[in-house]
Formats: sequence, structure tokens, C-alpha cells
Amino acid sequence: MTKMAEALNSYFASVLTVEDINHMPKIDDKKDMAANLVVITILSRRKCGLSKCTTRYLVAMAFADLLVIVFEVILWRISYYFFPGSFLEITPLCSTIFFLGCAASDWSVWFTVAFSFDRFVAICCQKLRANYCTEKTVVVTLATTGTLLCFKNVPFYFTVESSEIINNVPWYCFTKPSYFAEPGWVGFNWFDTVLNPLFPFVLILLLNFLTVKHIVVASRVRKRLRAQNKSEKQRDSEMESRRKSMILLFAISGNFILLWFIDVIEFLYYYVTGTDPTGYTDSLYIFQQVGIMMRSLSCCTNTFIYGVTQSKLREQFKIVVKYPFTFVVQLINKQNN
Repeated sequence: MTKMAEALNSYFASVLTVEDINHMPKIDDKKDMAANLVVITILSRRKCGLSKCTTRYLVAMAFADLLVIVFEVILWRISYYFFPGSFLEITPLCSTIFFLGCAASDWSVWFTVAFSFDRFVAICCQKLRANYCTEKTVVVTLATTGTLLCFKNVPFYFTVESSEIINNVPWYCFTKPSYFAEPGWVGFNWFDTVLNPLFPFVLILLLNFLTVKHIVVASRVRKRLRAQNKSEKQRDSEMESRRKSMILLFAISGNFILLWFIDVIEFLYYYVTGTDPTGYTDSLYIFQQVGIMMRSLSCCTNTFIYGVTQSKLREQFKIVVKYPFTFVVQLINKQNN
């Protein structure tokens, strides 16, 4: 484990409360931030062979993942350990960072849900496809979802309080004791957890099941029709297009389900058994930490999924990487000539 990871884990275990942990990633990697920026740039150029709707969703998801890294990891965790006492620890500012980090986490999850639903409509609902799968619908969906989730996370700004007043300026952010006791805050915590990740978890599973069922049935019908037409030797472009869409869809949604699974199980265990997380045994605590670590990776893995599943994106990525060297060579050749 790197020095940075050890420092973050130490801070995580000794300073933060359990509820704070539930909204913050655990590990940071600067390469993930750079990778997200590169993917956003490449997708925005629209040279990856993807539909406009898919491209917009992927850009939104990559941007949300980038915000998670910026607000939850860099501005919250890294700044605390490597820049103690910086202006980022002034209570109003760190409260804002905490709120934005929670909102970014919700955006990352629900943009994935929106993308899954869009692909479900495009593949399974031909009559609705023409009206729903449009750029205008995508923009409205992303804007509405982002705005509502932003308002939903505003209460998190008021869940923390300062621990010190220095020169009439409040410093540091610690969770208020009332957050764990007052019925209103307990209800909000339930609502927050159901909205992310329980409901998205179930919704993505359902959409994937229905999509797979439709693809299997449609594939059988098309194979029978093509078998009857023995002269038809051309490749089935429609099924190939669906197959590529499905690979990307299942890679992203499956990644979400896998990385959030342990966290969902831990949440259900906590509320079903009524066990206080602060009194977890070593094995339960380790189980909880593994769940938090895995769900934290969800803001970093989508970028790599794009690269693995999309050949044209890999080609564009190579062009971007080679561009500085190509530019230097062209500049040298131009000067020599």
C-alpha cells in the first residue's frame, strides 16, 4: 500500500464517523482523474462511432466520476492530510465540499441508471424509441436528474458543525450528534440510502433482465428468418449493433452492481440486525471497509470500461497520446525545410 493510501486509511479509521464514511471514497489515484479528462475530451469529439445519445450519457457519467474524485477525494481527504489547517477546512467551505461530494456520488450512480434506461428503450421499445432516444431528451433527463439530486443533497450541508472558533471563524467539519438521534435526520439517512444505492441497484438489475430477455427472443426470431432465406449471406448489422450496445451497457451496469454489492449487503445487515456499526467486530468492520473500498472504485472504473469495450475510443486515445510527439516531429521537419 502506498504512503498516500496508508495515510488516508489511517485518517478514515481514526477521525471520521461511520456516517461520514458512507459518503466518501477511500482511495485516490491521480491517473484516474487524468483518464477521465482524456475520455471526456475524446467522447466530446464524437469520433468513436457511438450514437449522439450514448455519447452524451457517457460524457455526463465521466464528468460525474471526475467530480467525485475532485470533491470527495482531493478536496476532502487529500487536503485534510497533506494540507492540514488550510482554508479548505473552514467550516462553511468544507461543508460545501461535503455537500458537493455527496451530490457528485449521486450523479455518478443515477446517470448510470439513466443510461441503462435509455439503452433499454432503444433496444426493447421500438415505438417509444423514436420519441425518447433523442439528444433533447438526453439533455432534459440529465439536467433534471442533476438538479433534483443537487437539491436532495442540500441537507448534508447542515449535518456537520465546527469544532473550533478561531478569530471568529468556524473551523473543521464534524457530524452533528443529532444526525444519529433525531427522527428527521434518521429518516433522511434512510431516504438517502434507499435512493442511492438500493433503488438504483434493483432498477439496474431489472432493466438488464428485461433487456437480456428481449435480446434473446429477438435473436432467435432473426436467426430463424435468416435461415429461411438461404441466399442471405450478409452480416446482420442490426444484431451486431445491438451486441456492441449490450457489451457497453452490461460492462457499465455490471460494474456498478459488483462494486456496490457488498455495501448494500452491509447496509441491510446494519438495519435488519440493528447492530451498531461503531461496535462491529473485526470481521464485520473489515467487511464494511471492503464494501466502501469497492464502491469507491466505481468512480474510477468506467473510464477503463470505455477503453476495453470500444475499439474506436482506443484508436482515438492512441491518437491523443501520440499527438504531442507527432506535433514535435512536424515542427522539427517544418523548421528543417
